[in-house]
Formats: sequence, C-alpha cells, structure tokens
Amino acid sequence: MTHDQQTGPAGTAGPVWAPSEHELARRAVRRAQDRRRTLVAVLSSVVVIGGLMVVVGTSKGWPVVQETFFDLSYGLEVLPDIWDGFLLNLRLAAIAVVCIAVLSMVIALVRTSTAPALAPLRILATVYVDLFRGIPLLLVLLLIGFGVPALQLTDTPPSVNVLGTAAVVLTYSAYVAEVIRSGILSVHPSQRAAARSLGLSQAQTMRHVVLPQAIRRVVPPLLNDLVALLKDIGLVSILGARDAIRNAQIETSTTFNYTPYIVASILFLLVTIPLTRLTDRVLEKSIARQNASGTA
Repeated sequence: MTHDQQTGPAGTAGPVWAPSEHELARRAVRRAQDRRRTLVAVLSSVVVIGGLMVVVGTSKGWPVVQETFFDLSYGLEVLPDIWDGFLLNLRLAAIAVVCIAVLSMVIALVRTSTAPALAPLRILATVYVDLFRGIPLLLVLLLIGFGVPALQLTDTPPSVNVLGTAAVVLTYSAYVAEVIRSGILSVHPSQRAAARSLGLSQAQTMRHVVLPQAIRRVVPPLLNDLVALLKDIGLVSILGARDAIRNAQIETSTTFNYTPYIVASILFLLVTIPLTRLTDRVLEKSIARQNASGTA
C-alpha cells in the first residue's frame, strides 16, 4: 500500500491512500477467478438443464403430456375461474396472517412469563402447542370442518371458508408461537436486567427492549412460515371452498385435462417465489449484521 501527498477536498494537503501493485495484482486475480466461476456455472447449467429438456422432449409420452398438462388455449379459457378462486386464497391467507400474529404472540408471551399466577395459562398454552404441532393440518381441517357444524351451536353453521381458515390459524399459531418464543429466549438476560435497573417495569421491558430484538431475529423463519401458509391455505378446498385448487379440480373433472392444475400452480408460484427470494435476502442481511457485530 502506498500513500501519495495530494491536496484534499478542503484544500489541505494530506496523505491519500492508493492501492499498491500487489493489491492491484490480487484484485486482478480475484476478478479472473470470479469470471472463471461464472463461466463454469453457466456452462454446467446449460448442460444439465439442456440435457433434461432433451430427455423430456424426446420421450415417447411427451406429446400426450403436453396435450394433457400444457394446453395453452384451455389454460387461458379456465384462467378467469381459477383467478377468482386464487383471490379467495389470498383473502383467507390475509385474514389468517392477522389472526395468527395475534394468537401466536399471546401464546409466546404466556409461555415465556414467569408470573406464578399465570401457571395455569402456561400449562394450557403448552398443551395447545403440543396438540396442534402434533396433529397434521389435514386432520385438523377435517375435524374442525365436520366437527364444529355437528355441534349445532347456531341455527346457521359457519361457512367452509371460516372453518377452513380457523383450522389453519389454530395449526400455524402453534408453530409461529414457538418461533417467537425462541426469539424471546435468545435475548440475553442482561438486557432485561439493564432495563429493570433503569426503572422499566416487566411489561415495559418486554415491550420496548425484548420484543423488538426478538422479532428482528426471527423475521427469516417467520417469512418461511408465511410462504408455507400461502401454500397450505389451499387445503381449505377439501371442505368445499371454491378456491383456486377447487376450481381447477372442477374444470379438470369435466374435461380430464390437467392444465387447470398447472394454471393454479403458476398463480401460487407468482406469489411464493418473490416471498422466498425476499426471505433469502433478509436472511443474508441478518447473517451479515450478526457477523459485523461479532454475535454470529
């Protein structure tokens, strides 16, 4: 490394850093290595993907598969109905996200509380988490969807949309509550002690000190749960909800052409892929921040 005596922006002379010849040589080597790695990655991708396309395209059954699963004209024909059902999926997912956020936060706070008076609630919260994390979502949907109407609590039974969303909320709240609880427990106890020494109450410490750090740490897994929720909300179709999957099934049953399923899959991918890339980006920033602060 070298320093040249030059005039700075303010008009005062001072040493200005400039890379040495060795540093410039190292940079040139790194650039060459990056170009070589990029070239190898591109060539390997072309070979693998191109080989798969050749194998699939030259197979004997490809014409039948193309006609049965990738009929463009039929896909455009059924797109409006499937799109209407997909909007229902998005609405139910939005409602579920709000309910899950509230319920899971309450459960996480109860389970991390040390107040003796909340011991019965902690037991109930633990049982709830163990129960709904242990039962598959499909079974929860069937139990809620057929069990609640059988109780005849009201003259008019709840709609399948309400029952299906309730089942999803009950299941996902158990998972999200554990994610939030792990974030709360990851905050060092010294943070609580420092907040209490400053005169903050237990509730104020949790609200202003612990929760902001905890939520920031668990944002990547929460985004992963959101992606999974957007996919699993389609399971409400087994109760008869006219969502994208149900509408695709109806169209397929009349023509025995499976292109509607491909159309529904593409609609879900248009939402889940950007969310997945966002999750990866947030995770990368989180790791970089932890490495910079020396906590990784």
